[in-house]
Amino acid sequence: MAIKVIVELQAKPGRRAELEDLLESVVASQGPGQRGFLGSTRYEVLDNPDMLIEIADWESAEARRAHMEESANTGAYAPLIEMLAVPFRATVIKQLP
Repeated sequence: MAIKVIVELQAKPGRRAELEDLLESVVASQGPGQRGFLGSTRYEVLDNPDMLIEIADWESAEARRAHMEESANTGAYAPLIEMLAVPFRATVIKQLP
């Protein structure tokens, strides 16, 4: 079943633009080839100048889980994590029947 993942990314103070550029680069290089990844959209938070939100679409929770395990093993997201003021928060949701 298709899912969405809402990811909250809090950049270190004043570094949101850098985080945004890096996130765009990572999604462009990592996203299209990932099995089960259907795309994502990024948003700015109007009342928090250092926060970005990404909403990603996946074919299934299993496909996302496999991707996250592989990314952890390869360190694909390490540069992004270094730019964060706090650990990212991910909420996985699915549409109600």
